[in-house]
Amino acid sequence: MRFSICEIAMNNIYCGRFNLAANKPIVMGIVNVTPDSFSDGGKFNSLDRAYAHAMTLVESGAQILDIGGESTRPGSESVSAEVEIDRVLPLLHKLRDVGVPLSLDTNKTEVMKVAIADGVVDIINDVNALEADGAVDAVLNSKVAVCLMHKKGTPKTMQEAPAYYDVVNEVYNYLLNRVSVLEKAGFPRDNIWIDPGFGFGKTLEHNIELMKEMKRFLTFSLPVLVGVSRKTMIGQMTGLPVEKRVTPSVVAALIAAKEGAHILRVHDVEETVSALKVWEMMA
Repeated sequence: MRFSICEIAMNNIYCGRFNLAANKPIVMGIVNVTPDSFSDGGKFNSLDRAYAHAMTLVESGAQILDIGGESTRPGSESVSAEVEIDRVLPLLHKLRDVGVPLSLDTNKTEVMKVAIADGVVDIINDVNALEADGAVDAVLNSKVAVCLMHKKGTPKTMQEAPAYYDVVNEVYNYLLNRVSVLEKAGFPRDNIWIDPGFGFGKTLEHNIELMKEMKRFLTFSLPVLVGVSRKTMIGQMTGLPVEKRVTPSVVAALIAAKEGAHILRVHDVEETVSALKVWEMMA
């Protein structure tokens, strides 16, 4: 087996109540409990449908479930913390003992606090890298892992002509700063993940450059999460609508894994897991 992440001195990835082996890519399945997510908005915005979908992802090989109650697609509007809590908390409680780590995709301090207090979350996956007021304090003294993502602008405006002098260096330095902020606050480094934020305030050219320079982010010696599943960048490269981007999304996930990504955040778990099995046996 020649997964490039085996070159990184990391035996396990900390996920709250769980420790996952880091000798091969970890597949994180997406569960959007929203009416307006770009790929599956409205499909799973009832508790029973969302739970059934989550269980299907686990049965298909998802090693982590990422639960989101607010769309962060380009152009999306924010919702209140109360609305987001009402969407995600019942599902997190219902999935609490399903046997895989539960990740909460949120940038709201109040949502983080409630989920952490209820003991139903293992990872806080924050597109805002814990920049919201009180967010860093919310995760301190908890047992959660946190994923810090880079974005430029807000979801509503981030794709309006994003520009960088040097996208790789700017993303790298931003994440370096956010990791430093957490460490200085007393949050354990072993519990920190990073995400370059593909598609969040970036053109297709920026995204491609970040992928080609992925190994730069491995120098953090922290778990690197990559999410490119069905995104606009896939559509720009292929000309395909969202519902037909499964195959190119799986290819992009394999490329991310080859470049060293530790966690692959995907919609199409079964297809990604199967592709990784073939790669593992034949590469």
